Amino acid sequence: MGIGADRAVNGVEEFDGLRPLLFTVAYQLLGSAADAEDVVQDSYLRWRETDRARVENPRAYLTTIVTRQALNHLRTVRRRREEYVGSWLPEPIRTDDDAGRDVLLAESVSMAMLLVLETLGPTERAVFVLSEVFGHSLVEIAGMVGKSDATVRQIAHRARAHVRERRKRFEPDSETSRAVIERFLIATQTGDMQTLMDVLAPDVVQISDGGGKVTVAGKPVVGAERVATYLVRLARNGVAGMLVEFGTFNARPAVLLRTADGLLDTVQLIETSGERITGLYAIRNPDKLQTAEQIRVLDR
Repeated sequence: MGIGADRAVNGVEEFDGLRPLLFTVAYQLLGSAADAEDVVQDSYLRWRETDRARVENPRAYLTTIVTRQALNHLRTVRRRREEYVGSWLPEPIRTDDDAGRDVLLAESVSMAMLLVLETLGPTERAVFVLSEVFGHSLVEIAGMVGKSDATVRQIAHRARAHVRERRKRFEPDSETSRAVIERFLIATQTGDMQTLMDVLAPDVVQISDGGGKVTVAGKPVVGAERVATYLVRLARNGVAGMLVEFGTFNARPAVLLRTADGLLDTVQLIETSGERITGLYAIRNPDKLQTAEQIRVLDR
């Protein structure tokens, strides 16, 4: 094997070793697994054409490529999201059971955090994610996003304050949360309103994403009584007869609903705090479920 072939093989191995990290960066910036995969693949093609002898730090170099590609893509899709039919939720990703061990990483890919990140501008989002989740210095980030050091410091300060005001308290998955979810499922299926009221936080929010392609609640349902009523009605009508199973999505517990023939209909992510459920996120848009069962390896 010649020197050129050796470099090609080493380049592929090097990229594949960083692929989980690069996917995680792209996903946190885009909120879409499909778009993140596209960005990572495009970055790989660029990496193949790079003179790697001049690359001192492949991790930082590839993170820069992915960040810039994701920012370009994010700017093009923002208008589409503004025109989205109904509530927009990030595309769910299936993660392994160990994903929640890194609490910072688990929080960063939670639905609640991704929705907070959606309220940031593209550059603010990149600066926050790269500094707070992946630990890059603001000087490094300035080079990645093409801004001056002073500008990035201002952006970072603004983004941190913005997220701090809106982020919910995050608690890692635990035996307690699993027990709460089991009680919740049984109560929903049996129509036990009292138990539902006991496990739902007073300000619980149910958000459903159908993308205008399937029937869901058009607006978020807020408050324990309203959410309980909505869920019991849904269990009796909309999802009656569906198969129910547990899964781990976005490093959090989730419930999967399947049709009688095994087709994935809904991924419902559940967020808890103590012994109460604080957030329910139901993704039914079939476009967002096409690769939902592929396990994604995350890294930071």
